[in-house]
Amino acid sequence: MGSRTGSHQLSNGLIVSGRPEQLKERQPTMGSRAVPYTGGDIKKSGELGKMYGVGDYPGPPPILKPSSRGSSASQHNSGSVRSGPNSGPVGHKLTNSGSMPKKSSGSFSGQLMTPIQPTGLITSGPLSSNTGRRSGQLEPAASFKKVVYGSSVTSLNDEIKLGFKVSKVAMWVFLVVVLMGLVVGAFLMVAVKKAVILVAVAGVLAPLVVILLWNFAYKERGLLGYLKRYPDAELRGAIDGQFVKVTGVVTCGSIPLETSFQRTARCVYASTELDEYKGWGGKSANPSHRCFSWGRRHSEKHVADFYISDFQSGLRAIVKAGYGAKVVPFVKPTTVIDVTKNNKELSPNFLRWLADRSLSSDDRIMRLKEGYIKEGSTVSVMGLVRRHENVLMIVPPVDPVSTGCQWTRCLLPTYIEGLILTCDDSQNTDVIPV
Repeated sequence: MGSRTGSHQLSNGLIVSGRPEQLKERQPTMGSRAVPYTGGDIKKSGELGKMYGVGDYPGPPPILKPSSRGSSASQHNSGSVRSGPNSGPVGHKLTNSGSMPKKSSGSFSGQLMTPIQPTGLITSGPLSSNTGRRSGQLEPAASFKKVVYGSSVTSLNDEIKLGFKVSKVAMWVFLVVVLMGLVVGAFLMVAVKKAVILVAVAGVLAPLVVILLWNFAYKERGLLGYLKRYPDAELRGAIDGQFVKVTGVVTCGSIPLETSFQRTARCVYASTELDEYKGWGGKSANPSHRCFSWGRRHSEKHVADFYISDFQSGLRAIVKAGYGAKVVPFVKPTTVIDVTKNNKELSPNFLRWLADRSLSSDDRIMRLKEGYIKEGSTVSVMGLVRRHENVLMIVPPVDPVSTGCQWTRCLLPTYIEGLILTCDDSQNTDVIPV
């Protein structure tokens, strides 16, 4: 019988057959060397620190020279820094292996404009810049200087000119009838020598005078009522040269506007008005300022080209309100600052606004108003349709717009000239984000 193989016991107590294996001493290899933990510090990274010239190594740090564009692909992939327009020497010191330098020409040809924040988020600018703020937040303005726009922005006058459009024949007939009535009344009163004739003539002329006074007092309100009742048109079926009224949401064109005091941005129309009250013997705001009334001392009104999206058809048209076009805006301004006799303390911003326009801030009763049509507001535009190739435009009408005789309201025809813009009073609450 052959020799029986012995058995041995393992370290865990298990008995197995065979002789115990004798371990041979292995030769150390390069892969079994213990690598120290650097913790993200490039100074402890050995050869990597030498590559970037970081650490306590004798001699100046090495400078990596960019290779030419004509170098072969094997040279780029052999461990050297890739060359090209985005390459350059690394001339700064790194603090750790995970941070990004604030200024470096090693990775880009230009400087890094915005440093990486401690949170790791890449933003469009520093926290103190305008781009880092939310849209709509107001920054403390250092100056309220008057903005000078180019020829593409229309500067409007202070007042809206309204007139009565009555034919000359009707006016002459009316004057002749009045004169004949006066002459006949005077003749009969002298011949009959009774005051009844004078009372009859006065009873005929009094209603005519009342109607004239009513038209002068109710002129603007009657026009606004007519514009509000005017039916909206659909841009899809409008022909070239047709007078239409379009209601929709507006967006800014190439030049957005802003108000001069509150700095309300992205407006298609902006106005700032300073009114003063003149008492007995007070200072006049303008040459035509009368006593015991408000007068316009300073005004800034601007409007530029903008877009409007029709509610009915969904089409988008450009409204040609810039480049000196005749525009009539009906936008009710709101009072921003009200200086009365009891409240004469002026805010620093208002004093700065007055100083930038060379306006005195002496003892006066003043009222600052601002009105605007902001992007996203619902606006009604009345003008002529123009189609040029695939561009749909609304331009100012050539002839004045007349309301016609409104017999039920005893109003004579009122005319207005220019592109008409109307906006509701609740423009601040009805803005649609765009």
